[in-house]
Amino acid sequence: MKLLKISFFITIISMFLNNCKQKETSTVSGPVTALDIKNHIAVLANDSLTGRMPFTEGENKTINYIAGQFKQLGLEPGNHGSYFQEVPMVQVTSFPSNITVSGKASFTFKPTDDFSASTQQELDSVQLNNSPLVFAGYGIVAPEYNWNDYKNLDVKGKTVIVLVNDPGFKSGNSKLFKGDTMTYYGRWTYKYEEAARQGAAGVLVIHQTEPASYPFTVVNGNGHAKLYLQQADKHLSRCKVEGWLSESAATKILSAAGISGDIRAIARKADFKAVDLKQTISLTLHNKLKYSTSHNVIAVLKGSTTPDECILYSAHWDHLGIGKADAKGDSIYNGAIDNADGVASVLGVAKAFAGLSSNIKRSVVFLMVTAEEQGLLGSEYYATHPIYPVNKTVANLNMDALGSYGETNDFAITGKGQNDLDDYVEKWVKPLGKKVTGDKNPGAGSYYRSDHFNFAKVGIPALDINNGQESTLHGAVWGKKQQDDYTANNYHQPSDNFTEAMNTDGMAQVANLLFNIGHELANSTVFPGWKKGSEFKAIREKSLAK
Repeated sequence: MKLLKISFFITIISMFLNNCKQKETSTVSGPVTALDIKNHIAVLANDSLTGRMPFTEGENKTINYIAGQFKQLGLEPGNHGSYFQEVPMVQVTSFPSNITVSGKASFTFKPTDDFSASTQQELDSVQLNNSPLVFAGYGIVAPEYNWNDYKNLDVKGKTVIVLVNDPGFKSGNSKLFKGDTMTYYGRWTYKYEEAARQGAAGVLVIHQTEPASYPFTVVNGNGHAKLYLQQADKHLSRCKVEGWLSESAATKILSAAGISGDIRAIARKADFKAVDLKQTISLTLHNKLKYSTSHNVIAVLKGSTTPDECILYSAHWDHLGIGKADAKGDSIYNGAIDNADGVASVLGVAKAFAGLSSNIKRSVVFLMVTAEEQGLLGSEYYATHPIYPVNKTVANLNMDALGSYGETNDFAITGKGQNDLDDYVEKWVKPLGKKVTGDKNPGAGSYYRSDHFNFAKVGIPALDINNGQESTLHGAVWGKKQQDDYTANNYHQPSDNFTEAMNTDGMAQVANLLFNIGHELANSTVFPGWKKGSEFKAIREKSLAK
């Protein structure tokens, strides 16, 4: 794919260069500047990119801006002479009817207010017609935890209602699954996959804010285009309907079947058995299908000694495009934090590597992936269609949704304790008097929610790191308030915009830390590994043995 003319972006950059006056205050050692990051965010989160949705003109502008920056830095195209890796996908936009539930009591639920529903099946329409409803608890089959919500249960043609997260969450029992730390079984993506394996016609996840870790507005995607990697079976092996029920809607359905009180406590009992709700559900989805190709953007700085070995930096460039307008009439989901700032930070790291005065031994690859918001699709495609061999990829260093509240006295590692990259973080931050923490909210399952997870799945030690909560200037209580405010009011909302008040010092702090770690690994012969007990350890060892 040829680079488009980027004079449009030069105009934008010039405009924001005159406005971005942020002082350079970061104390973390490294060459990435807060101002460079801020300038990139100003471009990437501009309304002219229409929310960076794949398959749109916003994609074309975004990927060509990124590729243009790589070229300007003198980095080589990363895919056999191209800055782009094609990612074939299908876009499905589903428009749901009302839900009708029939039984002893009858209910009508409205899309947006009460539920969100979509389908991966590539059909003009799909329908649940009086599909029997079953409450299948957490919807989990986990032999290693001796857990099977589908035991002796036939759900073929039926619709299952399941809980988000897993039984350990807020159980008070640290030995039940992983206690308050979510396992992959707690992710809604797993719930969909398992329901399909069981032959269900539909699957609806009950939304509860605490175990989901985000409000209902985040999952309410009716009418939003959803993207999937193209599959030979056109996704007909998936459930007809996949979606979410609001807690109030679910409570009405379950109460009519005699299930009330703490449904999570009920479903985590060792003797819990799925419940036939004696109700049926009817719902029709009308779909618009679009087949097209999105793109990962990739560049490389070749190593001088072992160029076949590489350090892989990643961030996702996409966001949600144009959708439902907020109270201010804004309908463009610009994703300044999620994840224009991650892309901007990787571009800062790329500039730092490109400006080195001496050669590095290993290659360094910079990968900006598509369709993270649609289910980590761009990173999944790269991990299963790697340009650089998995067993020669030393580490993945990922940046996603860094905080805009300035420097912190701590760094937060997603999934802390998984691999040896944690030790590199400790090594670099200790002389600075900084602290390293794990997930502040381990029940959110963050390790399964960004692109690093797809690299971990194929065995590559992957590090996802963010600002901590303890603001250097304002303290921990203030820092937590900033994080909570973003999650509650701006995450996946049109309000996630670039502003002049945005403080990018903390982003530079994280970017410089990852530059230092990557630079050390790029001049090393060491292959970091997974720690004992990690589910990815055996995968990596098998890969390296090839």
